[in-house]
Amino acid sequence: MALKETFYISHGSPTLSIDETLEARKFLQSWKKDVFPQKPTSILVISGHWEAKVPTVNVVDSVNDTIYDFYNFPKQMYQLKYPAPGAPKLARRVKELLKESGFSRVDEDTKRGLDHGAWVPLFLMYPEADIPVCQLSVQSHQDATYHYNMGKALAPLKDEGVLIMGSGKFDNWLKDSLLQGRYEDVNHYEEKAPHAKKAHPWPDHFFPLHVAIGAAGQNSKAKLIHSSIDLGSLSYASYQFTSADS
Repeated sequence: MALKETFYISHGSPTLSIDETLEARKFLQSWKKDVFPQKPTSILVISGHWEAKVPTVNVVDSVNDTIYDFYNFPKQMYQLKYPAPGAPKLARRVKELLKESGFSRVDEDTKRGLDHGAWVPLFLMYPEADIPVCQLSVQSHQDATYHYNMGKALAPLKDEGVLIMGSGKFDNWLKDSLLQGRYEDVNHYEEKAPHAKKAHPWPDHFFPLHVAIGAAGQNSKAKLIHSSIDLGSLSYASYQFTSADS
């Protein structure tokens, strides 16, 4: 089953996992019913919470561990589990595609599970935890175009039924640029966006977006599928990118 879409999900605060008042929580819980009814063969998550010197995939042969990479949150959050199976075949396919596209070194991590940028949204989107999941790291010392090209290399995965999902935090300047298809502006956000450094002092939460755009293919169409604000400024904007040939 070929897929036409890739997604960028704003995961906001880790409390998304337990806070029933968040609109974004309701949006993710309605994922299969209202947003994306097809069941993917496996899921590739590019999370802003995994930073590595070179592209790295987690190659897990059994069940993914749940990583609690947040501190001083309510105790119940540390008892949540998301025991999705690993996706070792997908991980090695990601490595193969990246290397074929000129990424000279791609590492494998056999110990790492799923960080909260991956498991918190998936916990709500696919609560059964029955779809194999693989993560791919970002490289925050690289730039946006690098991550866009990483996504382009991974575009064939859609034809293999893989759901490609970037997970990070969002800046509202991006909305117009994305919906108008100005992806070059998004790739050069540091020059184009007002106060870019202030809104995204660290780019790791931003680069998963570029991977999702690149993986959607050239001339893809962006669609805002959710928008809400928490604590006055924490944006939960989420986007779907659809291949132009669909």
